[in-house]
Amino acid sequence: MPETDPAAPSPALRLAIDREALRGNWQALDRLSGSARAGAAVKANAYGVGTSVAVPELAVAGCRDFFVAHPLEAREVAAMVEPSQVSVLHGPLRDQDAAWLRALGVKPVINSLEQARRWTATGGGSCDLMVDTGINRLGLPMRDLGDEVIRALRIDVLLSHLASAEEVSPLNALQLARWQEACAQVPHARASLANSAGIALGPDYHGALTRPGLALYGGIPCEELAGSIQQVVRPEAAIMQVRTIQPGDTVGYNATFTAPTTMRVGTIALGYADGYLRCWSGKGLMQAGGQALPVLGRVSMDMTVIDLSEAPDLGEGDWVTTQYHLADAASASGLSQYELLTLLGRRFGR
Repeated sequence: MPETDPAAPSPALRLAIDREALRGNWQALDRLSGSARAGAAVKANAYGVGTSVAVPELAVAGCRDFFVAHPLEAREVAAMVEPSQVSVLHGPLRDQDAAWLRALGVKPVINSLEQARRWTATGGGSCDLMVDTGINRLGLPMRDLGDEVIRALRIDVLLSHLASAEEVSPLNALQLARWQEACAQVPHARASLANSAGIALGPDYHGALTRPGLALYGGIPCEELAGSIQQVVRPEAAIMQVRTIQPGDTVGYNATFTAPTTMRVGTIALGYADGYLRCWSGKGLMQAGGQALPVLGRVSMDMTVIDLSEAPDLGEGDWVTTQYHLADAASASGLSQYELLTLLGRRFGR
């Protein structure tokens, strides 16, 4: 037996994360929020960027309010910031959930009369309240605002969520009016309506707290934010093998690419299991040394083949960067910017 175990292999995938851009995006959104303060949606592993990376950087930038979806996400975030700064959007489904959240010190977001009763009956305490103003997902219906169980809650943030903030839509004004009605009826400390795109709708939508998500991580949900948001994430993959193929040779499953001439190609450690989906087949681009390296043939589960004809110096073990500016990548792939981020898999080193 060796006295020491050998070092584990390094990941063949990594996310290059621009931490300065992440902090700068929060600060830009905070400024655009005017008299309101910007929080941060850090659910889904901080939209794929990595909770352990994003939360400390956002806290350094000045963020004091963090929103997650599932209770177990809250435990990780609460270990890095004050637990009272963490809100759990899905709310307590069982009495034991309420007890667990209270012991952790985080706030549940109450979404129904049943959750309100459960929270109060198990001990109560500070919470947030989601009001459904028109998206018809989670949230207290407007007709229940006057129920006595809601009056018994100690509400920090009264919030709602916009369905079409990135569009010119009459639903925005309708939701705003309903949210303002809810704010007038329900006692609360702070109010929050705007997501990333909602911030661009103007101060009427801001309340005391905005809740950006996508734009923090480099997404551009509307034109008004384009000049303020920087790219944060650049997926990178290692070249595993280089080969030369001849005219008439085909590449990948179902032979969807045929070499028109002698070509130098590389296989990289990136595939649809990592979130680089088959929609990139024949249209994705990698980059190295200023050269664009097109994807050839179909993307596989763990591998993608790229054209190295214009990069003769690249070899096994070298790295290429995926062209992944979110707005441009969404246009090219047909995926949403949210999907492009959150699909990035666990095999990426962060």
